[in-house]
Amino acid sequence: MDLTDMKPLLTCLALIAALAAPAALACTTPVSVCAHGAKGSFALIEDGRPAALLVEASADPAVRHAADGFAADLERVGGQAPQRVGDTGAARGALVVVGVLGDSPLIDALVRAGKLDADGLAGQWEAYRQAVVEHPWPGVERALVVAGADRRGAVFGLYDLSEKIGVSPWHWFADVPVQRRSGVYLTAGARHDQPKVKYRGFFINDEEPAFGTWARKRFGGINSAMYAHVFELLLRLKGNYLWPAMWTPKAFNDDDPQNMVLADAMGVVMGTTHHEPMMRAHDEWHRNTGGGVTGGRWDYASNGENLRAFWRGGIERMMSRGDGRPYESVVSLGMRGDGDEAMSEGTATRLLETIVADQRRILEEATGRPATETPQVWALYKEVQDYYDHGMTVPDDVILLFADDNWGQVRRLPTKDFDRPGGFGVYYHFDYVGGPRNYKWLNTTQVEKTWQQMDLSYRRGARAMWIVNVGDIKPVEYPLDFFMKHAWDPEAMDADALRRFPREWARASFGEEQAEAIADLVTRFSQYSARRKPELIDAGSFPLGEGIGEELDGGEFGAMVAEWDALEAQALRVKAALPAGHHDAYFQLVEHPVIAMANLYRLYYAVAWNRRLAAAGDARANVFAERARAAFARDEAISAQYHALNGGKWDGMMLQTHIGYTNWQQPEKQVMPEVKRVRATGAAPPVRFRPAAFPVAPGATAFEAPHYARKVDAAGLRWHAIAHLGRTGGAVVALPQGRPATTVEDGMRLEYDVTTAGSGDLAVQLYLVPTLDVDGGDRLRVGVSIDDGPVQVLTDSLVPAPTDTTLQAQRDWNAAVEDNARMIQARFAGVPAGRHAVKIWRLDDNVVLQKLVVAEGPLPPTYLGPAPQAAAAP
Repeated sequence: MDLTDMKPLLTCLALIAALAAPAALACTTPVSVCAHGAKGSFALIEDGRPAALLVEASADPAVRHAADGFAADLERVGGQAPQRVGDTGAARGALVVVGVLGDSPLIDALVRAGKLDADGLAGQWEAYRQAVVEHPWPGVERALVVAGADRRGAVFGLYDLSEKIGVSPWHWFADVPVQRRSGVYLTAGARHDQPKVKYRGFFINDEEPAFGTWARKRFGGINSAMYAHVFELLLRLKGNYLWPAMWTPKAFNDDDPQNMVLADAMGVVMGTTHHEPMMRAHDEWHRNTGGGVTGGRWDYASNGENLRAFWRGGIERMMSRGDGRPYESVVSLGMRGDGDEAMSEGTATRLLETIVADQRRILEEATGRPATETPQVWALYKEVQDYYDHGMTVPDDVILLFADDNWGQVRRLPTKDFDRPGGFGVYYHFDYVGGPRNYKWLNTTQVEKTWQQMDLSYRRGARAMWIVNVGDIKPVEYPLDFFMKHAWDPEAMDADALRRFPREWARASFGEEQAEAIADLVTRFSQYSARRKPELIDAGSFPLGEGIGEELDGGEFGAMVAEWDALEAQALRVKAALPAGHHDAYFQLVEHPVIAMANLYRLYYAVAWNRRLAAAGDARANVFAERARAAFARDEAISAQYHALNGGKWDGMMLQTHIGYTNWQQPEKQVMPEVKRVRATGAAPPVRFRPAAFPVAPGATAFEAPHYARKVDAAGLRWHAIAHLGRTGGAVVALPQGRPATTVEDGMRLEYDVTTAGSGDLAVQLYLVPTLDVDGGDRLRVGVSIDDGPVQVLTDSLVPAPTDTTLQAQRDWNAAVEDNARMIQARFAGVPAGRHAVKIWRLDDNVVLQKLVVAEGPLPPTYLGPAPQAAAAP
């Protein structure tokens, strides 16, 4: 068969390849990436040869760094390095040109000649335009021009293309392989993009023993050689802002002076954490160095002179670049107690205002310009938010950074001054050290919950800064990828985009064939692990079945273990279907968290049965003792498998202790839970189980929130089911979020049909995804009624523990964050037998319903399992 005869076959294969490729290869919009050429398209890679790349010698270092990365990406995809040319006269054929509008003579000349439309680009924050330009220069038939409104705009314009041609932002940080392509083409036209949140980034925190050990083994320390990879990851994720690792004894600028030099050269905006003011690492204070500081107490009232000198040293170092400009930074203001503790009891708001005024005076003196010209942020973290709520004055040009409660519930959002120049932001957590227990080991964050809280934040005006605590980075790759995409364009990341995200992420990382299965794995893993974080799990966390007989009843605990068993089996089946080159990335991103968490559940399940059976003198306790010991040993083996990946590239990254917690703080080392042996006189009876299930109390009917019979939208709002949000079957929210309260008269409600067997009292329990009153109060309201009867207004008065003053409220908050659920209930007297409509009324915003249980007679116990007889959602 000659080539002419093969043409139909080749065309078909090209079409199949295009359909199997990422959505970026759809070829339907300007400058979209295609597997085949068309009229006017730009050949980025043709027959394996990339287009030439031109970056002017005068370009900003950040642009040159990104161009080097993009050139490496072209080689990863095409198999050959692109030709690097210094001017257009040396170029022939296809050419990629990148630069900054107003700083690039080549790009400015194209604009003047009318060959590049730059309307709407100049002066925009981090905007870029990608354009295919015909005959831009003699000898160049067609060029791809990436024009940034500023230096990071150009960087993001390049890395946007890298991701679309198949180079994952995680190609180094998670070993995601790059698929070779002999042809990559960009459709004709131009496209413009820019972020909607100004500062977007993450905070490496709680980084010992895992991240720190890894960095010391691989790079000799947490230094610029290591940070080069962190900075590149941040920029490839289209982020721009970093809070660096700071656990004692670390200091970003002092440990390696090249850290801040490299960050600025690559275009990264540096900051310091919520409790490290004026570009100073807290550990520097205890090192007693710099700025003429003589040390002493971290107390402004008694040691203000030394503190001012210390802070002045931080700003002078920020200004040490040598050209009159600062190393690009956002300066944290304010003050907390020594070591990120609350300031002394009774600290006056007036003192904090004085501290900030003095800090801004230092800024003006050290920079030689008004304080308003230096970006600043004041983190309203923990008790500092209380000072703000009680009237503390914050300068209008300073970003006000609100925070969550450390467990994913945003505490506060703007209620006024929405147009203040500094704007508002949110500090969010995927990792935390503190009560009720640390959570640091694995990802336990649902992207659905992150979306709900951050979508609310954006719509309520938090648009100046989004930053997330990611711990060691490695365990939270999946939610971090989501967080950064959401931060780039919160309006595009709507509920439908949220639904598509897991599959698109899986396809970009592992290809089309297993994308659906991997999306299901990461979604169910996130949901199962968010039910209770692993550090909070022990043998008593979930109930076993009642009684002991020939067949054991696993109860709720057994049902959860069965879910983990099934998830692990699916993860291993998917791995077997993947090419070997994907296995390292798959282990890090999908397999390891599944098998590690499944093993942890089996460990504590075995301990629970050992203790139950041993107390009854049942020799089967010995079987479970051995199972527990085997699971404890396997935990270590799983971590060792991680550390051996890719020639030991990630050695140390899974050292975080997670077994043996007895209080909020991590144990020094893994501790095998105590198990007991029973003296046996003969062979122990075999261990057999009845099928495990989540029990529902007699007389009760459970509904997953999305399984309503009817919904009534009103007041410009609509009900929307968010799959997987919460513990079991998803949750329902009123969209758009951020709208004012509604009334019963507005009619915004959900209806669930239930049939009662007899007349009498009826209890309705609502299970909510935990949320807080972001208006600064302590209540969220929702209405409940039966048929056309009166509406009972239920109040969820969950308050975050850091500001609580009552023991019961502390216990309520602990229980809600431990179970990832909050239960409130109503009771209706004298309900006749028959069919009824239970109506749930939207009153306050940010109330997220995940389940309801309707019970006749006495109230049923708390029930967190699925609703086995729920009807399908309409």
